[in-house]
Amino acid sequence: MSLLLEICAGSVQSAVAAQAGGANRIELCQSLEQGGVTPSYGTIQRVLALLTIPVFVLIRPRPGNFVYDAEEMAIMEADIRQCRALGCAGVVLGALDKTGRVDLATCRQLVEAAGNMSVTFHRAFDVCLDQHQALEDAIVLGCHRVLTSGGQLTAPQGQEQLAALVQQAGGRIQIMPGSGVTPTTIQDLARCTGAQEFHASAKKLLAGPPAAKATEFDAPRWETDADSVRELVMRLCAVQE
Repeated sequence: MSLLLEICAGSVQSAVAAQAGGANRIELCQSLEQGGVTPSYGTIQRVLALLTIPVFVLIRPRPGNFVYDAEEMAIMEADIRQCRALGCAGVVLGALDKTGRVDLATCRQLVEAAGNMSVTFHRAFDVCLDQHQALEDAIVLGCHRVLTSGGQLTAPQGQEQLAALVQQAGGRIQIMPGSGVTPTTIQDLARCTGAQEFHASAKKLLAGPPAAKATEFDAPRWETDADSVRELVMRLCAVQE
């Protein structure tokens, strides 16, 4: 199996840049500076119209922890069904209970709502107290991959744990390293972990328009850089040569 690069895109512009740079797939979200939340209907629709590579949509109703109440659960299920109706290739989801374990009941409902779409268990996995058990839970749920930094702040820091998770998975599910995946780290991650899918943002800070004065609405704006994606793809391809 060839190595695959997924780019986390926080806008239509970033999604287009990711494809132009050679990404194999995108994870579409918005508010990336808050860890990402579910993008708008219009954003999903427009990205699907412009891209030919698979589009996975982040299902996360708000920033913060991954313990959700009944109303948030209803929102996530509705968003998944909408993604399915629009023709998305996959969704990215996850929910935990108050003890820091995978919330099997909630996640089972969400996975069922996904139908034939591919399902990624997102970095709620890195909050789990027992990643060994969390991985088995994700497999039982029928998830196709887990996005994780190995329980550390970045994937390079969690490299040893990532390798252990790949071994534990034994081909039953993909382990996809994410966080801190850059052109300088991706080759070591590929060689040392045995992972086959990698997740990066390849983002750069955009300069804002000149304003007469600073306002409460000012915020940094990050967008995917096609050249950075291109370099990630090149370095990942070199590992396979």
